[in-house]
Amino acid sequence: MNAIQNPFPTPAPSDVVSALHGIVVSHLSDNLARLSGVTGLRRIHRQRKLVGTAVTVKVRPGDNLLIYKALTLGQPGHVLVVDGGGDLTNALVGELILLYARQRGFSGFVIDGAVRDSAAFAEADFPCYARGVSHRGPYKQGPGALNVPVTVGGQVIHPGDLVVGDEDGVVSFSQSQAAALIEAARKTAAHEEAVKREIATGKVEQSWLDKVLIPAGL
Repeated sequence: MNAIQNPFPTPAPSDVVSALHGIVVSHLSDNLARLSGVTGLRRIHRQRKLVGTAVTVKVRPGDNLLIYKALTLGQPGHVLVVDGGGDLTNALVGELILLYARQRGFSGFVIDGAVRDSAAFAEADFPCYARGVSHRGPYKQGPGALNVPVTVGGQVIHPGDLVVGDEDGVVSFSQSQAAALIEAARKTAAHEEAVKREIATGKVEQSWLDKVLIPAGL
């Protein structure tokens, strides 16, 4: 079995994690030029927000040997991000891995592949985004790689990146971007609150519409 194992990233500071818990994914996405972010994954849990630091794993489709290793070495605040090639034939994680990851302090999973025991994820409300669900279990032979750049749902995710997920999906970005992105997302939220207040006036003419329509000659 061939395996690449790189050092594990340091989890993001608690103040950054706390700030991101108060920001919706769509506002982060808007300030990432609307080009970044994971697409095509399902939310398997109910509603808990996902915020944490990426530990990345690249596996052969349907094989979770290196996921086992990652879970033993991760720290509280890590998010397990798995590039499983989008394959849905065999599940890469299930209830037992959920329980162990939660005990180890992981914040959640982002899996470009299948999971199983979906009811357990819903009951525990343990953050998990996956390509789909399969009852068929995984192989444990390798090969694989730990903490290398991976591709998940069209997004390149590096070990140590911040990962944020809610009902709209998942975005990721480098920790060096966090402060500026948090500030920009808060401004977006404030702008949208102002628009909501204007909508509440009941007027047909709205300044936020005019900013789009007038330049377009409409």
